[in-house]
Amino acid sequence: MLNLSVLLEDSARNHPARTALVLGEKRLTYREVDAAADQVANLLSERGVRPGDKVALSCPNVPEFAIVYYGILKAGAVVVPLNVLLKRREIAYHLADAGAVAYFCFEGTAELPIGQEGQQAFDDVDSVEHFFLIPADPDAPASIAAETLTDALAGQPEAFESVVTEATDTAVILYTSGTTGQPKGAELSHGNTMLNVLTANRILRNRPASDSHVVCLPLFHTFGATVQLHVGFSTAATLHLVPRFDAGHVVRLMAEEDITFFAGVPTMWWGLLRELTPDVDVARIAKNLRIGMSGGASLPVELIKEIDTRLGVRILEAYGLSETSPLATIGDPDAPSRPGSIGKPVWGVEVKLIKSDWTEVTGPGEIGEIAVRGHNVMKGYHGRPEATAEAIRGGWLRTGDLARRDEDGWYYIVDRSKDMIIRGGYNVYPREIEEVLLTHPAVSLAAVVGVPHESHGEEVKAFVILRGGTEATPRELVEWSKEQMAGYKYPRIVEIVDSLPTTATGKILKRQLR
Repeated sequence: MLNLSVLLEDSARNHPARTALVLGEKRLTYREVDAAADQVANLLSERGVRPGDKVALSCPNVPEFAIVYYGILKAGAVVVPLNVLLKRREIAYHLADAGAVAYFCFEGTAELPIGQEGQQAFDDVDSVEHFFLIPADPDAPASIAAETLTDALAGQPEAFESVVTEATDTAVILYTSGTTGQPKGAELSHGNTMLNVLTANRILRNRPASDSHVVCLPLFHTFGATVQLHVGFSTAATLHLVPRFDAGHVVRLMAEEDITFFAGVPTMWWGLLRELTPDVDVARIAKNLRIGMSGGASLPVELIKEIDTRLGVRILEAYGLSETSPLATIGDPDAPSRPGSIGKPVWGVEVKLIKSDWTEVTGPGEIGEIAVRGHNVMKGYHGRPEATAEAIRGGWLRTGDLARRDEDGWYYIVDRSKDMIIRGGYNVYPREIEEVLLTHPAVSLAAVVGVPHESHGEEVKAFVILRGGTEATPRELVEWSKEQMAGYKYPRIVEIVDSLPTTATGKILKRQLR
């Protein structure tokens, strides 16, 4: 019997006065976070949410994210975290597909009106019974007419006996698109995530009640949720939350708060190095920062060298997916660094390279698709048995990523068999973008690819063929897309063409477009 909420409860019991969450001037202890999460669990129970029910959460890196997340777990319900950049249409799809019965949504700002988009999506989906607005400022009137979390929690008891769940029960559903059209929900069990947390602690050698994290990775994403929120709570670390990444702000935090652990995608590391100006106490940062972690895409070799030279910190490059909880491989902290490598399989996990027919690739240096088996592999895709059967065979999950393995068993990503684009650490799936573009009345055909970008890694570019007798400029299509899709998805570059290169069977040659 296991419930992930024990990660918070254990730290609250053993280190109640230890600071758990920090955002600006706001500091919450583990006792306070646990009590607030108990209130959320009582609220859900009072409103009829039962163990196993799905509860969605749209929230940036603010204390309420952790409080609501763990409150949902305590109630025995399933957390469905949603990207805060999603628009009304996209949110409604996720709510309906997950079968959510309740929805917690951050109010947002004028620049990022999450609450408005979320409330409209809630109105679109009849099956969602409860909507709770998380205020951007609890002391100010809400900008949206909805029940606020502050009001809903008023009078709720600060004690709750967490629901007993089995290790195999679903704890969270993380949505990922792949290349098969609409996003699919990867179901992760309490056991999946718990073992990934314990494995990460073993590798990172985290020390109880002594580490301090800067949390820039979005907590609605698997990397941030597991490696920082859950790992941090499991060791009573102090988490300094950053709702929106700003390299200068993060560097100041690292110097002032004696940060010991930082995890980020390559663009974040790149941004931090640009902010290490002469007026920054780099020596103090380097003295306290004991370990760094990177994922989402490979760190350029020159960037790794610069981090080592300027900060003297070892970067552990990790690899994983939402479907693998996420850690699957990571660099060995006791071995010399191998720039460009994603390391070896983590404890309790097996990795092999396969061909399209699932037969294994065995020769050193030979390229194959990464397949993963172990305690980290998801239960399956929510409500999609056929997609699950296609992805998992004999416990092995095929990832769609191509890699090679050296003679010492270290893996190196060489390409993605899927056409996925990684923009600023976010996964962007071309087919989903293409399908939205095709709903524009002037678009006849569209092909989306990733093109190199200095700071984002890749930028989204769309090649579009217009319908006969219609007109649309690239700028008009960009602006239209901006209204239809999340900010990290929509194509910033549109090129209108008369034709697209294809194979003899009619498949678009995206490699040629790139």
